[in-house]
Amino acid sequence: MKNIGELMLKAQKVQSQMTILQSKMEELTFEGQAGNGLVKITLTGKGYGVKAQIDDSLLKDKESLEDLITVAISDAREKADTYMASEMEKMQKNLGLPPGFKMPF
Repeated sequence: MKNIGELMLKAQKVQSQMTILQSKMEELTFEGQAGNGLVKITLTGKGYGVKAQIDDSLLKDKESLEDLITVAISDAREKADTYMASEMEKMQKNLGLPPGFKMPF
């Protein structure tokens, strides 16, 4: 087993890289689409709305529009979550942490 000093150093590196990744997620945007692109929603990596595009053909069908907006938001959120998971996996690998290691923060 590694000594406590090495473990503490690794924990500090993880925390530092997590802070950087979280800041990056505030700046990145992810576009979700629904209805073959009739609805496009752009969110930041933190889930804040940035932009919405709705095709004029949907403006007369409120129920479909509501459904498509919901799907597009979920699509954008899923893309952000996938990106975050991928970045976390890279970070863990670079730090020599085992796959699936759960970070406490």
